[in-house]
Amino acid sequence: MSRQRALLIDITRCVGCGACTEACREQNGLPEVEDTDLSANSFTVVQEKGDYYVRKLCRHCVEPTCVSVCPVGAFTKTPDGPVTYDATKCIGCRYCMMACPFEVPRYEWDRKAPLVTKCIMCHERVKEGGQTACAEACPAEATTFGYRDELIEEAHRRIRENPDDYYDHIYGEHEVGGTNVLFLSPVKFEDLGFRTDLGERPLPELTWEILKKIPTLVTTGGVALAGIWWLVNRRTTVDQLRHESGERHPHQPNTTDIERGRDNG
Repeated sequence: MSRQRALLIDITRCVGCGACTEACREQNGLPEVEDTDLSANSFTVVQEKGDYYVRKLCRHCVEPTCVSVCPVGAFTKTPDGPVTYDATKCIGCRYCMMACPFEVPRYEWDRKAPLVTKCIMCHERVKEGGQTACAEACPAEATTFGYRDELIEEAHRRIRENPDDYYDHIYGEHEVGGTNVLFLSPVKFEDLGFRTDLGERPLPELTWEILKKIPTLVTTGGVALAGIWWLVNRRTTVDQLRHESGERHPHQPNTTDIERGRDNG
């Protein structure tokens, strides 16, 4: 895989101006709305978390769960980093919404033919060698666009050189196998509403651990059902043969003994 592009969002630098949101709207032709959370009309928002401002957007996972669960291939992890979405393939099953650990994809509930929406990291701009609209518009350099490996090195450098300004962790470096949107924070990430219970293993691997056992379960279950069918069918066949030959079933009382009992009574 080629070197992947990514975003580094430094929460210590964000001033909450919303320039990234406006640039995203213009780039994607989205309507002017006052959303405080992601929606079908807002691919990125800036949320106020106490004394800090935190951007919310698709994390473009290195091994995205949305791609692994989509039954029609509407989501694609591109070699250069972004996770893209093809609306022409989408059937509206919304598996991606249920599977995403960051609760990113949104659905156009108010449309007759609704689709899923999310940030695609300005994929066309990236393919042409440009940077994302949000990074280009940020006046405080809180959002930086570049190669993922170089941004991780830069993040570690900032932490190392300014230990009092940063919490010693790069969110997205390892979470769920890594993401292409990285965060630096002055405080613990859980204090800003980030999920810290995800672990480092890519979620598609966990899905595969379950899926690869299904053939074995199906085979075992099939053998068990076949065995039950054979036993039931065999008993029925034996009973029929005994009935035709006049032989008494081992659990059936002898009619002669019953008649003798009546006579003695």
